[in-house]
Amino acid sequence: MTPLMPHATAAWLVDNTALTFQQIAEFCGLHILEIQAIADDTAATKLTGRDPIRSNELTQAEIDRCAADPTARLKLEKQPEQMRRTKGPRYTPVSKRQDKPDGIFWIVRNHPEITDNQISKLIGTTKDTIAKIRDKSHWNIANITAKDPVTLGLTTQREMDALVAAAAKKAGIEIVVDEGKFNDDRAAMIDQLNAERVQAAYVAEHGPAPTEVGTAQQQGDALFRR
Repeated sequence: MTPLMPHATAAWLVDNTALTFQQIAEFCGLHILEIQAIADDTAATKLTGRDPIRSNELTQAEIDRCAADPTARLKLEKQPEQMRRTKGPRYTPVSKRQDKPDGIFWIVRNHPEITDNQISKLIGTTKDTIAKIRDKSHWNIANITAKDPVTLGLTTQREMDALVAAAAKKAGIEIVVDEGKFNDDRAAMIDQLNAERVQAAYVAEHGPAPTEVGTAQQQGDALFRR
């Protein structure tokens, strides 16, 4: 089991303890590269930490024990209450709804064993939309690009993995996990998120880049002056 808010808890542990990144990653159920990214985060975009001692998920004695022994593993004191999906369609923020066709296309192309009903529940869409993407009759098919729905924020990696495993088992397909590719993909996603945070911090401090038309030299000079 992992703490209720793993990223926020990891941020607090990084800032307030002498635990190793590996210990924090194992306790929070995160990749060690994610812990590194949290530790290297800029002040303008840094996560707000969540104190696991106050939430009764850890004790100070347990933190001290593991800080003294880098090979020790933290033990969760309190099992967080599990989130339960309610009946009805999955809610997707308005800002992400335009990404649904890309996520559906990725699943259809990479996991044909997953049924339309399963995709509908996972992404929160209609079977009619999925069918039109499958037969390429969707009105916007020319602009739809296959993108991992986890990366798009339409679902979690845990839900995606569980669905793939269940569909593969039902179809009699053996799953072979490529650990190297998985780690590379995760590292690339972390790098992309870090780049977006840096860009957001720059825009917040300096304002957006100039949009006026000009030569490359003129645009470069204008950006330098800002």
